[in-house]
Amino acid sequence: MVATPEKLETITSASTHTEGQNRVAVLLMGYGEVESYEDFANYNEQALNLLTAKFAPVPTWIYPPLAKLLAMFDLHEWSHQHGNFISPHNAIFEKQRAGIEQHLKEKWGEQIKVFKAFNFCAPFLPEQVLTQIQAEGFDKLLIYPLLVVDSIFTSGIAVEQVNKALAKLADENEHWVKGQRYIPSFYNELAYIQLLEKLVEEKIQQDLIQAYLPSQIGIVLMNHGCPHKAKGFTSGIDESQALYEQVREQLINRYPLISVGWLNHDTPLIEWTQPNAQLAANNLIELGAKAIVFMPIGFATENHETLLDVEHIIEGLRRKYSEITYIQMECVNDHPEFLKIAADWANPQIEALFNEMALAVNPALANVHTHDDHHDHSHDHDHGHHHHHH
Repeated sequence: MVATPEKLETITSASTHTEGQNRVAVLLMGYGEVESYEDFANYNEQALNLLTAKFAPVPTWIYPPLAKLLAMFDLHEWSHQHGNFISPHNAIFEKQRAGIEQHLKEKWGEQIKVFKAFNFCAPFLPEQVLTQIQAEGFDKLLIYPLLVVDSIFTSGIAVEQVNKALAKLADENEHWVKGQRYIPSFYNELAYIQLLEKLVEEKIQQDLIQAYLPSQIGIVLMNHGCPHKAKGFTSGIDESQALYEQVREQLINRYPLISVGWLNHDTPLIEWTQPNAQLAANNLIELGAKAIVFMPIGFATENHETLLDVEHIIEGLRRKYSEITYIQMECVNDHPEFLKIAADWANPQIEALFNEMALAVNPALANVHTHDDHHDHSHDHDHGHHHHHH
């Protein structure tokens, strides 16, 4: 499979701009994955900059050499073990985008369009995509991070990049964005929880239930690993934990052996969520599991963690416990039911954007306000109260 980067659509007619008023651009955001090893060191460096900076006591100058070092380790894993693996992530994400858009168009017609942005991959970096959204004349934006069930942390990167781009693309006197909404995460969405339960149940019925008793079937529900300390940023542990508890609750009466398994990036100096997926499987095997099902619940889209890391874990377990059956399940990806559910999450936000009064944000006023506030506080001791400038 050869992956070619898609071309951004070019804007053909000048009339698109006027039609754009009161239309919603849905910005679906994922990490994006480099598809060739050559780009990996660069990818690592950007990921380190955006992610690690928020929790590691590491000076910035270390990123480029560290990224190259990590890429060397990854090359080993990437080429020797997986025949120059090409990540299917970007292709799946495009199917998710197209599917969600199709559902939304059934309801909203041409008033909406779904765009995808990748945190780390040109030509779909948030700034590139927002430039296109602005050029097409959209004036309302729904920010929708889809890849992981996470927190202000991973999704916060998405918002951070959107904010940087919007600051660059601002007009002098009035911002082109007249309305904004955000979908934080779907860790507590019942439809998603029930879909995960259904997928696990179907897999067990299909592949395992003939040969194993329910109490001998271990289920490792895999979450996106989180650092315990993230310089005050919420790192997603609470949301991921809540998701796990809810999926577990759906399955536990039938299948008693269930554990969370965190897919950590074991970085030195950092304390990660436990048990990791390998330890989780070990524990279930000790409790008498004869088959282990690995189901990613914290990721909606396949990526090198859910593929390579889990394969790696299973290879390690096979060496130690060769008589156990291992099943590696997929993320929800572009499962038709998931695409419908994901579109449903966007509907109330799109409706709100159409119903809300348009914002008129004048970036030039921001400086005035900060100047006024500063001025106020200097007089506090004289007057004992604040002045409000309207």
